[in-house]
Amino acid sequence: MNQKILITGVAGFIGFHLSNLLLDIGYQVIGIDNLNDYYDPKLKQARLEILEQNNNFTFYKVDLKDKVEVDKIFETYKPEYVINLAAQAGVRYSIKNPYAYVDSNLIGFMNILEACRNYPVRHLLYASSSSVYGGNKVAPFSTNHNVDHPVSLYAATKKSNELMAHTYSHLYGIPTTGLRFFTVYGPWGRPDMAYFSFTKNIIEGNPIKVFNHGKMERDFTYIDDIVEGIYKLLDVIPESNPEWDETKDDISTSFAPYKIYNIGNNQPVQLMKFINILEEKIGKEAEKIYMDMQPGDVLRTYADVSDLEKDIDFKPSTSIEDGLGRFVGWYREYYNV
Repeated sequence: MNQKILITGVAGFIGFHLSNLLLDIGYQVIGIDNLNDYYDPKLKQARLEILEQNNNFTFYKVDLKDKVEVDKIFETYKPEYVINLAAQAGVRYSIKNPYAYVDSNLIGFMNILEACRNYPVRHLLYASSSSVYGGNKVAPFSTNHNVDHPVSLYAATKKSNELMAHTYSHLYGIPTTGLRFFTVYGPWGRPDMAYFSFTKNIIEGNPIKVFNHGKMERDFTYIDDIVEGIYKLLDVIPESNPEWDETKDDISTSFAPYKIYNIGNNQPVQLMKFINILEEKIGKEAEKIYMDMQPGDVLRTYADVSDLEKDIDFKPSTSIEDGLGRFVGWYREYYNV
């Protein structure tokens, strides 16, 4: 194989798992990450140490804001594929620190698009988010739905990425695929995510905060399903469609070589059911503090994945019981508890 794939956010949760898969298959992976301290850098470092055991892996500690360094890496390796997973994550943090999202999600992504223009690639895939559906009420969420009503700056930056990608697809013929991920969870996950902090607090005997009094649903998607979906889409390269008509064609496609997919489990789980399964896997009941809805949050996420099934014959299928069981097993081993 030995084709070159550049992955940004390589020490992150999804980047780590995707790199592991691609290295196992035989790709050469060039990884970029700024190793910031949004959450415990030791976890990022531990992921990186695993990846660095493979001779086909090369790592650069670079911030995507640094256009000169990003361009140097593209010039040196001329990757066939680019998968942009680097981003400032988190809905609630975007309320506290909005400028971090502008730097990483807008300026950083702009530098990736410019590099793909100057050093042409076969395919640019990039992380969007289920957050772009914002205040939408119609479920399941379809890529054919309008997403012009975000409820957090994080969501607005992800929608912006889709618009920026479309512009570059149109102007420069860069094939781009946006991936709207739905609540990704699993081993080596992000400590700022609810399932991770719930597990930590339940094991340590601390109370957990249950927002909106548990009356929320999330389309929890296991990490292995996410990375399998990305891998299967690598060579599903969007093509221009000069006959595209917005009055009758899917708005997840375009006259440009551009496409958007949802990657979600297509099975929303109620928050209280999720907590009950987690308690069962840990073997301990949580002390719960019921709270109101947080700013920027949404009541429900639910992915329509019909395009994914049609184009790559794939649909995420890991049950929440299996996925949480694997996460709790990893957590106990990693933290020795």
